[in-house]
Amino acid sequence: MDENMNVYQNPLTGRYASKEMSYNWSPQRKHSTWRRLWLALAESEKELGLPITDKQLEEMRAHLDDIDFDAAAAEEAKLRHDVMSHIHVFGAQCPEAKPIIHLGATSCFVTDNTELIQMRDGLKLIQAKLLKVVTILAGIADQYKDLPTLGFTHYQPAQLTTLGKRFSLYLQDFVMDLQRVTEEIGKIPFRGVKGTTGTQASFMELFHGDQDKVRQLDKLVSKKMGFDSSIALSGQTYTRKVDFFVLSVLSGIAQSCYKMAGDIRLLANLKEIEEPFGKNQVGSSAMAYKRNPMRSERVCSLSRYLMSLPVNCAMTHSTQWFERTLDDSANRRIVLGEAFLTADVILSLIANIADGIQVWPKVIAAHINAELPFMATENILMEAVRAGGDRQDLHEAIRTHSMEASKVVKAEGKPNDLIERLAADPLFAKVAPMFKDILDPKLFIGRAPQQVTDYLENTVRPLIAELSAKTGPAAEDEIRV
Repeated sequence: MDENMNVYQNPLTGRYASKEMSYNWSPQRKHSTWRRLWLALAESEKELGLPITDKQLEEMRAHLDDIDFDAAAAEEAKLRHDVMSHIHVFGAQCPEAKPIIHLGATSCFVTDNTELIQMRDGLKLIQAKLLKVVTILAGIADQYKDLPTLGFTHYQPAQLTTLGKRFSLYLQDFVMDLQRVTEEIGKIPFRGVKGTTGTQASFMELFHGDQDKVRQLDKLVSKKMGFDSSIALSGQTYTRKVDFFVLSVLSGIAQSCYKMAGDIRLLANLKEIEEPFGKNQVGSSAMAYKRNPMRSERVCSLSRYLMSLPVNCAMTHSTQWFERTLDDSANRRIVLGEAFLTADVILSLIANIADGIQVWPKVIAAHINAELPFMATENILMEAVRAGGDRQDLHEAIRTHSMEASKVVKAEGKPNDLIERLAADPLFAKVAPMFKDILDPKLFIGRAPQQVTDYLENTVRPLIAELSAKTGPAAEDEIRV
């Protein structure tokens, strides 16, 4: 038996998430970033005059990625401290540099700064996937901007809209998410070089009280790690409000994904729209005919989980004592990575669903035809009045015929025959030849097509063009259904 089958496996990494996001939160990425931070610190300290040699730095550069995780685990079993265990292992590989590794730093120099890097880079992966979703949805909105469809309020038939307009509502949600992700990437601060309780006292000691050099050290390390600046103030940790802000953005993405996937599930029941369905895909183990919206259901399932996580971060920030307490550590090892992995998964699924969406216009038209006669009665009434009829008599006739037609539909299961009833009524004889034109669905969609066109031209396409030049394409994911 495979021994791996005897231990818990996280389905986010084993079943769902992309290799790029999985790597971003992997032990290799985490601990190689620790080493890069130690190198950046040592380089900067040397630049500012501390007695660190080029040989020591070269030795560190030569061992940034070849981490002996077994040796680190053995050290941690003895020391009960993950950062110290990796300092020892790195030091064993770099004997010349060993005395200056982690010089003046506290554990949060590597742990907090690494997490901020992982969140920034994770958001960049999310940004690329959001851009892909926005691009696909923009195409759907444009393609179907003129296709009338029943609108629903309270999940009851309402005035008509267009399918493209409906998809533009999903699109707008994702555009807002994309804008917030882009803003958050620029806002994520670096913890920088702040010392044990955030006072930089150890670095003041190293540089003999030279405040300018301590300030410069913070700036140099931040720049080497790709940040324009660091957070102005910290305790031992950066404020955990940052985690809440970032996960709130991810929660917003989950909300958008759930909304769209939930609607697709409802429309699949109506047979108007269906998600992609594989040639050999099985919908049910018992009911062979079924085409269950499994991808959309998975989106909703995982989105529900992601939406719950910002509360966790809010509680973590609010319960931090003074300059720090360690009850955030174990919690954040789980919540940060899983939030990003979950967001990654649901965006991959939404992109896949949207890219292969199946639209059935004739079913949509049939549903319109079943409801439009009731919706068109006001237009018919106005035309009949223009033709010389008495408004009150016409209104009563329409009410009576509507009740009878509704009864036939509900009690007998027959098609809506309201128009036939009105055409046979002498009160409507003058306008009956106009009924076909009056019942044209495109007369009931208002400015929906123009609204879609305006939104695409004024907001979406400029945003796609701007971000496409900056982000590059999202990775292609294998969707396992």
